[in-house]
Amino acid sequence: MTAHPRIEPLTASDQFLVENLWQCYQHDLSEFRGALPGPDGRYMNSRVATYLASRDRSAFLIKVDEAPAGFVMIREDDDTRVLGEFFVVRPLRRQGVGRTVATDVLNSHPGRWELAFQEANQQAGRFWTDIATRLAGNTWTVAPRPVPERPDSPPDLWLTFEVGRATASSS
Repeated sequence: MTAHPRIEPLTASDQFLVENLWQCYQHDLSEFRGALPGPDGRYMNSRVATYLASRDRSAFLIKVDEAPAGFVMIREDDDTRVLGEFFVVRPLRRQGVGRTVATDVLNSHPGRWELAFQEANQQAGRFWTDIATRLAGNTWTVAPRPVPERPDSPPDLWLTFEVGRATASSS
């Protein structure tokens, strides 16, 4: 790996920056979700403000050197953490940045985790099941769930696993 990522808590002063990165993120996902930008040519980005304002959510900015390289957004649902959003800019993919960040973030919060990806996004499926296997052995599960407020969309696949439990293996 040539790039060395740094993870920083997202602050209100980072909101504009992350809303700009959000456009790249949503554009990438549009291939699998079929979402189009709004009339102004931008994808909806209200989730960024939600993550900044909610006590049950946390968000992090990924930087490589001093350049913004992506973000991670997490929400707490009862006894489960949900990796709601995860994005690394294209030039840094396949250099270990995503793997390093995902592993660091998940390991820093032991317990039950869930995250979703689209079945058609096979790269995401391979990436996340590899991460889950590294952190939880073969104890993870994947199950389809409908996409809220999108009855015409194919279901998302939800990956569930435990981090930092006695049964986990870090191979």
